[in-house]
Amino acid sequence: MNISEQKKELRKLIREKKKQISLQEKKKLSFPIFDMLEKEEIFLSSKVVLLYWSMDDEVYTQDFVRKWYKEKTILLPCVEGDDLKLRQYLGDSSMKAGEQFGILEPIGKEFSQTEQIDIMVIPGVAFDRQKNRMGRGRGFYDRLLKTVPATKIGICFDFQVVDNVPIENFDVKMDLVISTSEIYK
Repeated sequence: MNISEQKKELRKLIREKKKQISLQEKKKLSFPIFDMLEKEEIFLSSKVVLLYWSMDDEVYTQDFVRKWYKEKTILLPCVEGDDLKLRQYLGDSSMKAGEQFGILEPIGKEFSQTEQIDIMVIPGVAFDRQKNRMGRGRGFYDRLLKTVPATKIGICFDFQVVDNVPIENFDVKMDLVISTSEIYK
């Protein structure tokens, strides 16, 4: 089986596991992840943080975004064509449905000073203990991750941590992965 087929199989396996967990349960499983993140010095000292507005099958970020946006500059990705543009979250009233996935995205001007970003909190379909990440397969985050020198933190539920993520040369490794019960440094 080639890498592309391995990724397809792993995505299918994780998707099936996600379907077995309710949105309420996913929200509950998300709390310990952010508790651990908030204790990390890299987060405490950060001023500009890239987060994401979660879809129903991802680690739930909305409450965390709302909690921190008045103390830190919180950026969220907006899908434009094949790229992610970054905009600042300024409260729920600054959000509208995005063009591709219907995920809420901030309106306003693009944040282009990516060298100012301290940390990037990134979703993924699967991660391994070596901090490799596999996304949904469209490459949105891989393209962005290559251009931003910030610390990259993957977040996931425990069942999304696998022995080995099949990787290709364009896949970007995380600096840290935080699951529901563990931090991989």
